[in-house]
Amino acid sequence: MCTYATVRTAIAGSAKGPDSRWFAVTDATAYYDHPVHAMAEHTLNIDFAAPAEGPAARVAVELTAQSARELVAVIQAALAAAPAELTA
Repeated sequence: MCTYATVRTAIAGSAKGPDSRWFAVTDATAYYDHPVHAMAEHTLNIDFAAPAEGPAARVAVELTAQSARELVAVIQAALAAAPAELTA
């Protein structure tokens, strides 16, 4: 079953994409649906993109639900471990 549940947000960061080129990413999209490549029935799919640079300026990740939850936890732990003045 397709969920079509898509969430987007503006972001500020960098990603390493095609041809090992770094580029600024301005958009993140997350959705839970059928993967393109991952060997799972459904995955949390995350796209980091710079739409102004065209369709090639994109990095995609497909994670199982458990892996996505674990990633959220380690992101929160990493931010919590950093000094507050660095993450403000």
